[in-house]
Amino acid sequence: MTDYDVLRVFCAPNGGYGNELGVVRDGSVLPEPERRQELAAKLGYSETVFVDDPERGVVDIYTPGLRLPFAGHPLVGAAWLLDLETVNPPAGEVWVRQDGEFTWITARPEWAPPRTLRQYASAAEVDALPAPPPGDGWLYAWAWEDEAAGRVRARAFPRRDDGIAEDEATGAAALLLTAELGRALNITQGRGSQLITAPGPDGSIEIGGRVRLLTAH
Repeated sequence: MTDYDVLRVFCAPNGGYGNELGVVRDGSVLPEPERRQELAAKLGYSETVFVDDPERGVVDIYTPGLRLPFAGHPLVGAAWLLDLETVNPPAGEVWVRQDGEFTWITARPEWAPPRTLRQYASAAEVDALPAPPPGDGWLYAWAWEDEAAGRVRARAFPRRDDGIAEDEATGAAALLLTAELGRALNITQGRGSQLITAPGPDGSIEIGGRVRLLTAH
């Protein structure tokens, strides 16, 4: 069996919740895309990342059903685990910084896969949604908890028939929402994960969160 670590990314302040991530530190053991896809499907996490060059941060990201050019929580997790200053997914170079308990990445909104961002009238309406709601396509459901403070309640539903009914913490969707609203956000997603964002002057977005190591296999 291929060795891999399991992280929890975008944890709550108490270290709980967060989105589980598989990280294969030595991507050379599975160089073929089809074998990487098979392992990602077998592990069943919303994403699994393969590290092809730990010094330069070259990484390859897979959901259980497809390869992604960019995804938020795999890049935050890999950067934290490998203590990197940059990570390089297929989409482009991503800058990293560490700030106390938070790991931050800077990325472009256009790198994120398309999402439907649907605003609801209240956090209670978002909480009441079934997983997944009826319909097709990737849905990011959100509502203001405190608009003046930039506090958002969100849930994410891939709706792509790969066994992931709800995504616990979604950096790419947070990136798109921050770009659309044009302001810093403090997002509580899923069961209690936390994502912090801030727009940059050049159109880039910073996304930050806490990371914890769960297990190594």
